[in-house]
Amino acid sequence: MYRSLRSEIEQNRKKHGYTLSKLGELTGINPGSLSEILNGNPPRAITIGQLDTLAKVFGHDPGWLYELYPEECISEGRISRPRLIPYLIRCVEVGRKDCIEATVPQMMENPKNIMILFALAEQLYEKGQRKESVPFYNYVIENEKDSYSDHFVMSQYRLFRVVLGTNAEENWENVIRFSPYRNRLPENYQLDALFQLAKICFALQKWERSEQYADELRLLADTVYRHELDRMKRKKKGESLKTERHLVYYYGLGHLYKSVSLEMQGLYEEAKKYVQVYADLGWFELLDEDGRKEVERFKVWAKANSYTLEVLSGNTSIIEEYADYLDNLPTNEVLAGLNAIMKSANTYHFCVDEILERFASQIASFDQFTEAIGLDRHLRFRYQMAIYEFGKGRMERGIEETIYCLSLADLLNRHDEALTYITLFGWLGNLNKRIGNQNELGG
Repeated sequence: MYRSLRSEIEQNRKKHGYTLSKLGELTGINPGSLSEILNGNPPRAITIGQLDTLAKVFGHDPGWLYELYPEECISEGRISRPRLIPYLIRCVEVGRKDCIEATVPQMMENPKNIMILFALAEQLYEKGQRKESVPFYNYVIENEKDSYSDHFVMSQYRLFRVVLGTNAEENWENVIRFSPYRNRLPENYQLDALFQLAKICFALQKWERSEQYADELRLLADTVYRHELDRMKRKKKGESLKTERHLVYYYGLGHLYKSVSLEMQGLYEEAKKYVQVYADLGWFELLDEDGRKEVERFKVWAKANSYTLEVLSGNTSIIEEYADYLDNLPTNEVLAGLNAIMKSANTYHFCVDEILERFASQIASFDQFTEAIGLDRHLRFRYQMAIYEFGKGRMERGIEETIYCLSLADLLNRHDEALTYITLFGWLGNLNKRIGNQNELGG
């Protein structure tokens, strides 16, 4: 039997014994408008809000008759954007995925309607409903043939930002999928994209790729800075480039990620050159209050990273001074600092038991990190701790730290690293061998 939106509404009205006047009173919809909706020739279109109100009055769940609503939005190939977008948003909100999947193919009979899907995705994204925006960005990507079009490239970027998580394998696939489009973005979005690429590759321990994106970020930030400075000095018309963070933030981050990527490759002296750049960015001429705050943050990071590079280079005389400095930093910076101290202790064979005791409460709180960078730092810290404890002959603690490494690697889906951590148990074998040799000599 054929069902239509109006026949269903009429059946429910009669079932409850409501006159149009009574129904108008209950819904707040003008009875004359109700009459035009139900009996007009042609009938007046019904809004999704009015349908929701009717559903409530008739005692139905949200999403009632949504499968029939597209007839209000699409007629003879023509689309009513003012009705379609609110309808699809409501489908998202009430979980009517089936209605979305049925409606999109009808829309795509005219390729121009792809802009409606993009506008909807952007609306959801800006409202903070980022996961909900994913299917619509995917529709744009799947249906747009021009990979250089603004909405195609922007959809790739939005997906890249939304999908980033803690799963290493998925993050790497995300980087591979998005990176070819990074240079097609407008410069303001490109700055953020390069920062995110450098950041996630750093968390994935792909130091050379992180360095590459940091280089691109440094070049772009410098180019944009010079352009903005020239525009300001020449008093050229037009708005300044709008970026998610102040321009000095991206300029500093390009140098920061360059330095830490070099650090992770053991190139400490070269890394120091880039730390010196972001240690004092007060010369930046486009600073406002937000920009000056960013400059101060970079000063703190530069000082901490200078200590890090000194310690890793073998300058153990500043360990206590470094520890005093870490005392005044937030937990994430303490984690980064202890990482360097532990790596140095294992490389140059000195004792840091007092420092570990001093920061015991912070170390106990490292489980709070749930994003990729924090989890990666935590994993590297536990790895250095395992080496340290085994080296001190504290086998039980070494085993605990090794198991910690394996659990964090599993959480990050970095199962390919498991063998690295399992080989730490070789300390036990070496210890048992030494004990056996001593027993034989004693015998």
